[in-house]
Order: sequence, then C-alpha cells, then structure tokens
Amino acid sequence: MIAFLRGRLLEKHPNRVVVDVHGVGYDVHVPVSSFYGMAEAGGEIALRVYTHVREDTIALFGFSTALELQLFERLISVSGIGPRLALAVLSGIEPDDLIQAVHRGDVARLTAIPGIGKKTAERIALELKDRLGALTRVVAPAPTPSVRDDVVSALLNLEYHRAAVEKAVDAALSENSAASFEAALRSSLKRLSR
Repeated sequence: MIAFLRGRLLEKHPNRVVVDVHGVGYDVHVPVSSFYGMAEAGGEIALRVYTHVREDTIALFGFSTALELQLFERLISVSGIGPRLALAVLSGIEPDDLIQAVHRGDVARLTAIPGIGKKTAERIALELKDRLGALTRVVAPAPTPSVRDDVVSALLNLEYHRAAVEKAVDAALSENSAASFEAALRSSLKRLSR
C-alpha cells in the first residue's frame, strides 16, 4: 500500500496530478484544496496518499495535509460515499469548514457542495458527528460574517470555484477583519488572480 509520495510534479490538473518518483509516474487524484497549494509542473511535491483497491482497479488519492487525509478516510466510512464523492466534498469545502458544518449539523452548508444532495448531507452530518471528535480544532469564528458571506456570494456569481473563493476571502479578512465589502472584494480578487 502506498501511503506517501515525494517527487517531481510532472502534470497538474485540478482533480489529478502525475508525480514522478525516480522515473515512475503515479497518477494521483487530489481535491481542489490540495491542488491550489501545489507548485507548478516541474516543482517538488509531497503528498499523503490513500490507496483504494478494488477488484478491477487501484486508485491513489493524494492530500497536502494530514487533516485532509483523515477527513477523506472518515468520509468514505459514511454509507453511500465512495472515494470520488469524498474527494468532491473536500474540493467543495475547506477542512475546517467541513468540521464546523458537521458539528453544527449545518445541512444547508453541506448541500452547497456540488454533488451533495439533502439526504447525503444529512447522512454526513449524522454519521460523522461522533467520528470527528479527535479532529476537532478550535477555529476562530469568521471576523465579519455578513461581509464574508457577501464577498463569497459575489465571487461565486463571477463563477470562481467555492474552495478557492473561501480561501481567498478568509485570507483577506484575516489581514483586515474590519474590511468593508469593497476592500475585502478587491483583496480577494487580487488573491484569486495570482
């Protein structure tokens, strides 16, 4: 079983990468959250890996952080959620936001993830609530929820990806928690255009 890969990033796509480890190329599926933190093709990469084995295939799923890997493993333990759907969940919501949504039973937040319907969201919230105890981290509440929500909504309307939008907005508001809507939007757009 492959648990970790370190090598050169040969190819980079939003949902998968090819990692060259001493001349062997590993095709690894990754969530969007890991994708955005990676170097460009040709750069060094290190991934924690979950090896999924079925009768007809072996698939590798890679993660930048141990938290993402642990959430992935817990998500696939939920009935009806396979590795691809778990990857879609992690691509549609930041790990800390997922933990908060599960603990609050926030089905509306979970259904905002592409590919997650109401029944699946309810199952995730119910089945993961007890399994996330060890992963719970103290996460500071968003400094200005209404500004954050408005900026996120505006950027989603511009068809940016939700995970990238939330990361950019949170970073902008962490620099200036009292930012106005316009200032937070400008700062977030700068981060998204990098």
